[in-house]
This record gives sequence, structure tokens and C-alpha cells, in this order.
Amino acid sequence: MADLSREDQIKKDSQELGRWGYAQQLFRDMGGFSNFAISFSIISIITGAATLYGHGIIYGGPMVYGWGWPIVTFFTLLVVSSMAEIASAFPTAGAMYHWSSVLGGPGWGWFTAWFNFIGQIAVLAGVDYGIALFVVPLLGLPETQTNFLIVYALTLLSHGIFNHYGIRVVAWLNDFSVVYHVLGTVVLVGALLLLAPLKPISFVFKTHWSASSYPFWWAFLIGLLQPQWTLTGYDASAHITEETLDPKRNAPWGMFLAVLISGIIGFIMNLVTTLAIQDLPATAAASNPYLYIFNTALGGLSGTLILWMVSGAMWFCGLSALTSSARMLFAFSRDKGMPGWRALSRISPAHKTPATATWVLVIFAFVTAVYSKTYSAIVSIGVIGLYVSYILPVILGLRARLRGKWKTFGPWNLGRWGMAVNAIAILWVGLISVLFVVPPNQIAGYTFAGLLALLIIYYFAWARKNFKGPAKLAATEEELAAV
Repeated sequence: MADLSREDQIKKDSQELGRWGYAQQLFRDMGGFSNFAISFSIISIITGAATLYGHGIIYGGPMVYGWGWPIVTFFTLLVVSSMAEIASAFPTAGAMYHWSSVLGGPGWGWFTAWFNFIGQIAVLAGVDYGIALFVVPLLGLPETQTNFLIVYALTLLSHGIFNHYGIRVVAWLNDFSVVYHVLGTVVLVGALLLLAPLKPISFVFKTHWSASSYPFWWAFLIGLLQPQWTLTGYDASAHITEETLDPKRNAPWGMFLAVLISGIIGFIMNLVTTLAIQDLPATAAASNPYLYIFNTALGGLSGTLILWMVSGAMWFCGLSALTSSARMLFAFSRDKGMPGWRALSRISPAHKTPATATWVLVIFAFVTAVYSKTYSAIVSIGVIGLYVSYILPVILGLRARLRGKWKTFGPWNLGRWGMAVNAIAILWVGLISVLFVVPPNQIAGYTFAGLLALLIIYYFAWARKNFKGPAKLAATEEELAAV
């Protein structure tokens, strides 16, 4: 991009998109930092800690934050590297759905899209409902389901309005969110280091403690849901490639750096937070262990102000999650893969945003939270749905490599290490897909079993004959030329 003006880069990117069979409909205005910012904001290390910190403590204890975070970060970097390589080769808003279609055929793409859609809805629900669980006690309101749902609905409404009425504002807010998260983490860590009595560092590496009845090694593995939930959503950088300048470079780097930086900063933040625990059994027994730690370690006005700052970070995370999921739904509907595709693929003429897709997701997310009943179940559905959609194109890409059918890579690629990295990433996703559907999150397993059965029926009844896949797979050369 250094040798091209902004206008020339937009023209070049639009022509590249045309070769995939799509016209430039979305507003292409995001630079590399904005692309990185949306994934970094959705990962939101502060949100992951605030909403699910207690799950890690209850099951794996302090060691989830001593050993668990580095382990999950390492394997997630292998997953995101595998995805980034494919994103560099196929830069469209369809992302994983498009990749699977090109590498394996329309059927694989169709299933990938549906898993990603399910995961996107659950992540949006998990983030915004998590805000409600956090804000209601901060406001001093009774912790009833009615109050949680009211705050949740208002949060979803605010995110829907911003995403409908302006990608420029959303892009600016995502950029600001990076600064907010980094400064927020500094404030969190600094306040605990300066004001709270901390335990020795060995507390997070040697404390074999769990509040569950499972053997510790198994409880520790279940506790890994917390860091894996946090390091999720970075596919957003791929979903906004049609709004990003020079997406073959900026999208893969946005994904990779979002995971790397979040992994490092998140480890430091959670490490210090865990060292600030005053009473481990009491913390695990608290209704919100994260709130409990700050109230007992800091207390007073300083603790309350920091917790409101955390709520702001969570709001930014939800905003970015809706931005990403709306682009995915728009892209899949554009290729006629979703019921009601005509409306869902409609772009607002005034704002150049997928407005209908945005509001449909808001409604689906609200219903998901009501259905799931337990917060960890929402999280498990989100993690598994997204990671299955992440790994399917990686599996298909590895198969295409071994058969010699994928030889043209983008500027971001793994070279001779590609197949080894792909293989380890596949094994890791297989492991977590089993871990996060066992008790206490069996509702996630039942949900996915039911959804998979319905998808298989739907595929053979309709999609197998009628769904043609992305534009380039479904169109003639004349139709591509017309685009």
C-alpha cells in the first residue's frame, strides 16, 4: 500500500474483489490498525476476565491463570496462523465460509457458515449478557432475571444503533477501544500492585486447588474455557476485509497480532488479579468472583471506579462483536445460503451497512440468552461454534495441500511450516470441542447435537441441490465480467 494512493488502493482492492465475483458494496475505509482493532476489541481481555473469571477459579483454581493462559495462547496462535494464511489468499467478507467453499466445495462452505453463525450469535449474547450480569450489581439493583434482561436488551439496542447508522463511527470507536483496553489494563494492574496485598508468585503456579468434585487435572482442563473464551472472535478481521485497505496483508496481520498481544497482556492482567485474591474459597463461592476480588482488595470508591471502567471495555467488545457477525451474515446471505437472504443481504443505501442483518442478530442474541439459562453454556456454545468454523477450512486447506490442489498463497503464509502448524491446530480444536460440552456445560453439547441433526436434514432436503456457494463458484465467466 506504500506505493499507492488511498484512492488507487481502494480501486485495486475493489478490482480484486470483483475477481471473486462481488461488487464493492460496503464502505472500504479501514486501515490496518482498524482491522486489528476490531479483533482486539472482540477478544477484549478485560471482558473475558470480568465475565468468566469465576469459572476458571472454581474448576482449575489459580493455576488456570498461571499455566492455563500460556498454554491456550500458544495453541490459539497456531489456529490463528492457519486461518491468517487462508485469509491472505481469499480476502472476502465471507471469510471461513468462503474459504471452505473454495477449498472443499459449496457443501463444506454451507456447514462452515452455519457453525460460524451459531457461534457469532452466542458470542454476542455472551458478551452483552455478561455486561448485564456485571452492571446490575454495580447499579445496586436487585439481581433478578427481569433486571438482567432489561439491561441486556438496552445494551443490545445501543450496539444495534451504532452498527446501523455508521461504519465510520464504529471504526473510530474500535480504534479508541484499543487505547481504552491497554490503558484500562494498566490501571487494573497498577491499582492492584500499588494498593492490594498480593500473594507470592508461586500461588498461581503451584496451588492445586479446585472447588469442584472432579479430579484436579480434569477440573483444570474444564477451567481452560475461560482463556479460550477470551481468545475468541478474532475472525472479525477476516469478516471486514471488504471494508479494509490492502486486506491480503492487513487482515491476516490483524488476526494474528490481536491474539498475540491479547495473550500477553491478558496473562499479565489475570496473573496480578489472581495474586490479589484474599480468600480463595470465599472468592470461588462469590456470585461474581471478579467483583469480589476488587471489592475485597481495593474496596471503596477506587474499586467501584475501576469496575465501571471494566464495564466500558465490555461495551466496546459487544459493539465489535455485532459488527463482525453482521458482515458474516450479510456475506452468507449474499450467496443465498440463508433463509430470507434477500432482506439479510440488503445494504442500507444511506449508511452502507448491512442494517437488516444487524437487527436480526440483535433479536437472535436476545433469544439465545433467554434459552441458555446458564452463562457458561452460552460461552461454550460460542467457543465451539466459532472454533469448528475456524478449523473446517484449515482441515480442507491441509487436504488440498497434501493433494497438491492449493499452491497459490497470499503474501502472509507459513511456508514449509504450514502443514505441521495446521495439524497441531486441528488436534487442539478437537480437544477443546470435547472439553467444553461435558458437564457442567452439557447443555452446549445437547444444543449442538440437535442443531447438527437439523442442519444435516436441512442440507439434504434443500441446500445440497439449491445452494451453489460463493459467487465465483456459482457464476459463469460472463457473469463475473459483468460484476
